[in-house]
Amino acid sequence: MTRLVLLSGWGCDARLWQPLAKHWPVGLAVSAPDWPGYGARPPLADPRRLIQLTEAMAEELPADAVWVGWSLGGLLAAALLAYLPAPRGLVLLGMGERFCHEAGISTAELAVFQRAFARDPEATHRHFLRWQLAGEPDPRAAHRRLREWLGNDGGADRATLAAGLDLLGELDNADRLASAPCPIWRVAGEQDPLLAPSLRASADHRLSEAGHCPMLSQPASLAACLASIAREPAP
Repeated sequence: MTRLVLLSGWGCDARLWQPLAKHWPVGLAVSAPDWPGYGARPPLADPRRLIQLTEAMAEELPADAVWVGWSLGGLLAAALLAYLPAPRGLVLLGMGERFCHEAGISTAELAVFQRAFARDPEATHRHFLRWQLAGEPDPRAAHRRLREWLGNDGGADRATLAAGLDLLGELDNADRLASAPCPIWRVAGEQDPLLAPSLRASADHRLSEAGHCPMLSQPASLAACLASIAREPAP
């Protein structure tokens, strides 16, 4: 059976994927494990250490599946290619080789956000959950749906969130993806405000009328796209 593993990004636990549930075709096995520190999973002793993350996620990331990493989840999944057996493929959803880009979110902007989070983690987290929806066709409706699925906190541990912001600034997968041990697909919402225009334009699959969170605004289109990728012949 064809397998997909869905991996959430910064500030959102695996409940974010629930809008796709009714759109998956028959014959597709889909799992959505939480990262450590999200949902009911306890945080790591040091959330910034990839080797600890590898040990915690090894059973959740099998080699016979296509991994789908959204936002920070894509950045982390690509980094774990260096530690785990290669999957059938990796989908980077709303993420490039690195997070910061001079035409997207700059390192200076990320630093401002990190300082705001250090001052007031809860308010900054809530602001991000709303801000990331700016590219959706109806941001207010998308935010209502996000709160319906996640509540107000996103189900995340504070130390894990802080470490995630550090990793957003530090991880660079350019070399790793240039010689990736598996096929790589890039999927982007056409109006994603967190991606540089060049990254949106060069994506293998572009989702119309969607921003950074197509699972909220275009769940049927995203599910169809991911199912199509998962069913491509293994290399």
